[in-house]
Amino acid sequence: MTTAATPPPQPYRWSLSAFGGGRPDQLGALAARQDQSPPSDLVLRELTAVTAKVLARADGADLCFLGRSLDSMYDLLTGALEHSPWDGRLLRLPVSCMADTDWSPAAGRRFREHLASVGLEPYALARRKRPIALVDVVAEGRSYGTLHRHLADWIEETREPWAVIRRKLRYIAVTCRHSTSPNTWRWQQDPDNDWVRTLPAAHVTDVSLDGRVWSYLADNQAKVNGSFPHWNWFDEESVLTPRHRRLAPALAEARYFTDAGRDSHLREELIRLMAREPGFAGREQRRIALALRTRATSRTGSGTRPRTGTRARYKTGNR
Repeated sequence: MTTAATPPPQPYRWSLSAFGGGRPDQLGALAARQDQSPPSDLVLRELTAVTAKVLARADGADLCFLGRSLDSMYDLLTGALEHSPWDGRLLRLPVSCMADTDWSPAAGRRFREHLASVGLEPYALARRKRPIALVDVVAEGRSYGTLHRHLADWIEETREPWAVIRRKLRYIAVTCRHSTSPNTWRWQQDPDNDWVRTLPAAHVTDVSLDGRVWSYLADNQAKVNGSFPHWNWFDEESVLTPRHRRLAPALAEARYFTDAGRDSHLREELIRLMAREPGFAGREQRRIALALRTRATSRTGSGTRPRTGTRARYKTGNR
């Protein structure tokens, strides 16, 4: 049976796009930093390239971003797919779950509520029409391991059909780019990650990102929200509007990536890079490309105009 429909408290984050039918929040002076430089061309170029690969390899699945590290990818996609005919979903699961050794039984139950809030409840998973793909930066795979272990226990308890659910569940790992030699260690090889082999081979996939950009997004970028570990899951103040010293630059950068996604040249670049992927011939990948192109050629929408020099900025290499 399904769990209660009321989602658990989660950190408040402003909506910057009308994707999904909502209305963007007005930030006013919150993000009005005139002295802040935009992210480097390298960050935008690499983020665009890895986003295209995520779209292609998700095979039309709803995307659920775990944690905060890839908030910029979420922002870029909500801008790119705003007012588009794509009927998929972009979700956020902003919890920190690298380790569960100190979790109380109450924390475990609350974690299930967070999973249910994005459609990762066993009953819903077994009956969903569209697959769901979790997306996160990955070094050792500990967050994915914690999530999958709790989900597997829940599925076993509810006796929902694992043979059905395993076809609906995907994990996309954005990894730090290293050597591609046969001797290179990969996170899936860790004995603690043997759960990977319980899923179809194509349902756990890696997308590599330039090491400088990976470190920036994972470790150094100003985020709108603070980390959300288990000891804050019952804190009523966690849902309040965030107030911290790096909020203004974080919001400015979030708005920057949302606006970048709205730009027609960037969307065309996403399509071009998706077309390089082996699976681009698939129906779902082409549906997303069509949605991006429809949005790119629309005369309606957000009203955002491309900035001077945008086309050159969004050109990326073949990585």
